[in-house]
Amino acid sequence: MKNRIYIYIIAVITALLPCSCIEGDKFENTNENNFDALWTLIDQRYCFLGYAEEQFGLDWNKMYHKYRSKITEETDERQLFSICGELLGELRDGHVNLTSVYGTTYNWDWKLQYPANFSDSLQRNYLGTRFMLNNGIRYTILGDSIAYAYVGTFEKGFASGNLTAMLFDVSSCKALILDIRNNGGGMLTAAETLASHFTNEKIKAGYIQHKTGKAHDAFSSPKEIYLSPGEGAIWMRPVILLTNRGVFSAANHFVMLMRELPHVVVMGDKTGGGSGMPLSNTLPNGWNVRFSACPILDAEGNHTEFGIEPDIKVSITSEDWNKGRDTIIEEAIKLAKALTNNKEEQKLLQ
Repeated sequence: MKNRIYIYIIAVITALLPCSCIEGDKFENTNENNFDALWTLIDQRYCFLGYAEEQFGLDWNKMYHKYRSKITEETDERQLFSICGELLGELRDGHVNLTSVYGTTYNWDWKLQYPANFSDSLQRNYLGTRFMLNNGIRYTILGDSIAYAYVGTFEKGFASGNLTAMLFDVSSCKALILDIRNNGGGMLTAAETLASHFTNEKIKAGYIQHKTGKAHDAFSSPKEIYLSPGEGAIWMRPVILLTNRGVFSAANHFVMLMRELPHVVVMGDKTGGGSGMPLSNTLPNGWNVRFSACPILDAEGNHTEFGIEPDIKVSITSEDWNKGRDTIIEEAIKLAKALTNNKEEQKLLQ
């Protein structure tokens, strides 16, 4: 774990060094210059401009003229904030936002334009009212020796002792349904700590890069990210990992790690993405800009910024919804039974 944290710290520090200032960084505090400072900051330091152009045809130069023309002598600060927010919205990145006294701009397209595929009320039909709670993870044992655990956030760290205790509580089970739907992320270290309890060997799980210059394609060579076994209990039985569009940032990173493990099957909907490590900068007027600065790639070197497809795509049907059933959990239970029955058959044949 210490080695992984060290890699991230070095990557962030290195990202800051070559780009500690933006071109023409002596911007005066005027509406036009604050806009220019924002556009230039993204142009030089945002890590997904080239990828955004490839994926949905974003022309960042065109965006400059589109929104810069909206600023006139009559534009006040609140209107400027709205214009700058619209500019950043063109990036379609949930990690990009602008904060001022007027609030914080957000882009929720990665989540709100898609079916929820998750319901607290449906989930209660499976968790019940006597579920166990350990380190923020809610879990219970369903029928047929199948465990169900819900991880709703990575905003707090996980202790290996707590995770070991949880896995001990469900040690009689043959399979685990691990639900992270609507997990909007948090700390990468929390995601990695949890994932480390599902591998018994060190594996290459991805890569990280940082900007080395102002050009959109100026990046360092990819540096490997490894996942190593955690301290304490390790779960090597079948895991069905449930996802939806609400899985973002560190939770998206967790899916990237887990899908490299042979006993894990990802089921549900595509994740929301958010694979860039965010950094912050300040405009001349004091507004804070948060943006993706260091891209994280999967083990094959692919971006996961716009989401990760599940191994098995399942959506909650209206028919099941009306019956109080979660289609995704029901299909996960079926798969868990099939996987464990197959293993039992293999034991009989040996």
